[in-house]
Amino acid sequence: MAQNTFNPNIKYYKLCLHKGYFEKGLSLTNYLKYLIALAGAASYLSSKNLNIAIMLAVGYAVACYFLGWLWFNRGFYQAEIEVSNQFNLFVEEMRRANGKGKI
Repeated sequence: MAQNTFNPNIKYYKLCLHKGYFEKGLSLTNYLKYLIALAGAASYLSSKNLNIAIMLAVGYAVACYFLGWLWFNRGFYQAEIEVSNQFNLFVEEMRRANGKGKI
C-alpha cells in the first residue's frame, strides 16, 4: 500500500504563494503588458536607451505582485470563486441537495 506523502509544511510553500500573487496580478493586467512593451520599444527606438523600458518592466512586475496580493488578501478571490459557482451546475445541484438553494 502506498504511503501518504502529503506534508502540509511544504518546503516551497512561500515561493509558490508569492508566485501565485504575481501570476494573479499578471492575469488581471494581461493587456496592459502590450502597452508597456510598445512604450519600451518606442523609447528604445527613439533614444537607443533601455533604461526606460527596464524601469517600466520592473514597475509592472511590482504592480502585478501588489495587485495579486490585494486580490487574495482583500476577499476578491473568494468573490471570484462565488461568481464562478453561480454558473457551476455541480455546485447548484449540491446546494439544492443541502437545502441552501441559490445565493
